[in-house]
Amino acid sequence: MALTFTVPGLDEAASEKIISILQNRLSQEQEASLVLKHAHWNVTGPNFIAVHLMLDPQVDEVRNMADETAERIATLGGSPDGRPEAIIRNRTWKGVDLDGRKSTLDYLKALCGFYDSFIADDREAIKELDELDVVSSNIIQDHVQKLEAFQWFMRSHLI
Repeated sequence: MALTFTVPGLDEAASEKIISILQNRLSQEQEASLVLKHAHWNVTGPNFIAVHLMLDPQVDEVRNMADETAERIATLGGSPDGRPEAIIRNRTWKGVDLDGRKSTLDYLKALCGFYDSFIADDREAIKELDELDVVSSNIIQDHVQKLEAFQWFMRSHLI
């Protein structure tokens, strides 16, 4: 990958590694926003309105996370790839297999499983980024804190 520039204190090799990690996070964030919106449109049954309304702020926040990650990639001299092909190419996680209108419980269970992977993947990225770039690591740490709260909201419906 050709970098436009590097930020002070980071060499090209470190920057490329950081960008690679962040691009993977960006792709999962983008997919998460799509999956959450899909669930928002398709939940049915008991607790419909509560779950329907709970998901939209999560969609917005995950989109903001993706924007923050993409801007960090650009700050590091890289080019964030937000195309659908990038999501598929970078996918290292299991997606959500539910389609169509399903119960709120079915979607919440599926989304909790998606969040399990999403949070675990972010935590792995944090471990790698801690050694490379504390600024990028802090960004992903902030994302994890929000994701864990969102998953808590979902889990509370399943108890």
